[in-house]
Amino acid sequence: MNFGIFRGQTFRLKGWAPKAGWLAWRNYDFQLTTYAVLLTVFGLVMAYSNSVTTAHTALSLNSPFVRGLMWAVVAAVVLGLTTVFDYKWLRSFAWPMYLVNLALLVLTLGIGSGTGDAGTAARWVVIGGFQFQFSELAKIIMIVVFAAFLARRQPSIKSPWTIIGGLVILVPPWVLVMMQPDLGTSLVMVAVLAGILFMSGASLFWMGTLVAAVVAAVPFVWASMREYQQARLLSLVNPGADPKGAGYQLSQAMTAINIGGVGGKGLTNGTVVLPVKTTDFVWGVLAEELGFIGAIVVLILFGLLLWRLLVCAWRSTDTFAMLIGCGLATMVFFQVFVNVGMVVRLVPVTGIPLPFISYGGASLVSLAAGMGMVQSANLRRERPEW
Repeated sequence: MNFGIFRGQTFRLKGWAPKAGWLAWRNYDFQLTTYAVLLTVFGLVMAYSNSVTTAHTALSLNSPFVRGLMWAVVAAVVLGLTTVFDYKWLRSFAWPMYLVNLALLVLTLGIGSGTGDAGTAARWVVIGGFQFQFSELAKIIMIVVFAAFLARRQPSIKSPWTIIGGLVILVPPWVLVMMQPDLGTSLVMVAVLAGILFMSGASLFWMGTLVAAVVAAVPFVWASMREYQQARLLSLVNPGADPKGAGYQLSQAMTAINIGGVGGKGLTNGTVVLPVKTTDFVWGVLAEELGFIGAIVVLILFGLLLWRLLVCAWRSTDTFAMLIGCGLATMVFFQVFVNVGMVVRLVPVTGIPLPFISYGGASLVSLAAGMGMVQSANLRRERPEW
């Protein structure tokens, strides 16, 4: 362990921390952390609004706002710990992490609970009075595993076996997540693999062939989907096809956006009834209360966050660190695109949370861990800044 990271000296055990001590912190990307913090603040503001407009009082222990504050503190600690921890160890422990990931997903199926459109679901595990969703942690773990696998495959990155290997790694956790069922997280995993494959330099021809195969399999996938999942897809084209389900959600979300206008109705003044407004449809609440201006500010912050993630990735000194940064950027972009897109009827309702904004401790803590890994790579790079 490099104790010099705190004292400006160089007491160092192999595999830990930067050689330059305090000087390494010059590489810390404060912009990246600032944008993440600002987005988290927006999330807490939405949690406060949702607490006031529901049966909870804003400062009660069980309110979304107070619990959001607790999770924000935990996320800050996780960010600090993962920043100090040498990310290179993650490459060595990628496969044990993968097995732990599978075990946690199996545990969720065994003792998890939750309700949803499917009637019953196994998505959350209660730990110390808090609900934790291990599928959120699975997203980050899969970024590490994919990055480790493709970093080792660089000499044969153009081979179709590289893509096949990535799919073999993806299938077990993907199946376990689909069994919960959690379509949103399963789609995020696929998107992360596609993004990391692309950024690693995998063959575009074989990736295109895979996409064609997926498109050809759509009829079979449709036949295997549950009725409520098919209803969600149909509601995108015709909200009236499921007026009391997904169609109702989309209609209410569009109403909230239209009522919000340019400046919004003001915090806690929203009147449109939105299902799962603290998570899946939090964007509708934000657009109604903060208006077009507030929505644009949040989107700009997401754009800046993605820009800094990609800059950090390309500054990295090794392929593994670069792919972690690209994988995290892919995950955030995909979730933002789908969450906002489903509220404005661009994509089907899939239950994907809005990063930093949607209420959920597991999501925020997992994002903090991802950000910490990127910052850890920043501290340990030797390439001069651009």
